[in-house]
This record gives sequence, structure tokens and C-alpha cells, in this order.
Amino acid sequence: MSVTVRLEGFAELERELERLGREATQKASLRRALKTSAEPMAAIARSLAPNDPATGAPDLANSIAVSTKLSKRQRSQHRRMFRDDRASVEMFVGPGPDPAAWNQEFGNINHRAQPFMRPAWDQDKDAMLDRLKREIWNDIQRTVARAARRAAAQAARGS
Repeated sequence: MSVTVRLEGFAELERELERLGREATQKASLRRALKTSAEPMAAIARSLAPNDPATGAPDLANSIAVSTKLSKRQRSQHRRMFRDDRASVEMFVGPGPDPAAWNQEFGNINHRAQPFMRPAWDQDKDAMLDRLKREIWNDIQRTVARAARRAAAQAARGS
């Protein structure tokens, strides 16, 4: 099953990111916006993840996070899937490296599927993209304002 998402405003976004100057500052701004925007989706996934109180901690729900990091196996899979894609910033939402998470999401011969990530995406994708748009613009504006204040303070000290 494929999903189509329509995104607009990248030329404007690129122009605004250029105002931030250094590439590291641009990436940090995008990472902050992505993490903030994706956290509500992770919360939905946590609420949908099956939880067996008899097993005690750590539970699948507790392992769901928003992060730039992947496990060694996940990194390997990701590199194979996106070998030629050089995204400047990536953020991942999902459970940690526990292989049982796949069995919960997709099921197996002995265990029925109990999806939690796909329903979270389906439920929150439009709202998440709206949050992301707002967060990116807000973070860029805050970062530009901070840089302007810093430059003004530096100019005042230098004069």
C-alpha cells in the first residue's frame, strides 16, 4: 500500500533556512521542529501499543520514542532502503530495537497482528504535518531573532 503526501512551500523554506546561515544551525532547527511535531504521534502509538501488565517493564509502549538514532540492524535496513537518498535531516518514530515490536505490528504465524504504529500514523499524519509546518516556521523565526539579538549585542560591545 502506498501513501501520497502533498508538500508545498519548499522553495520558501529553503530561503528561510538560508537566513539561518551555517548548515549546522539549519539542521538543528529542523531537528527541533521534527521532534516536537512527531511527539504527539509517538504518544498515540504508545497508547495503542499492546501492554501486558503481567510481563512488567520494559513494555513495548515505553520503548516508542522520537529520535534521530536507530539500532544497528535498523541502520542497516535504512541504508539499504534509502541508499541514494541524502536527506539533510531525519527523525524516526517507533519502538526501540526489540524485534518483538515487528511481531506485534504485523503478526506472525503464532501471533495475530496488533498494529500500533500504522494506526497512529493514519490517525495523526495530517495534524503532524500541520504541526511540522508551524514548528519549522516558528523555530526559524526564533533562531533568526536570536541571531539578530546576538549580532546587535556584539556590535554594541565592539563599538
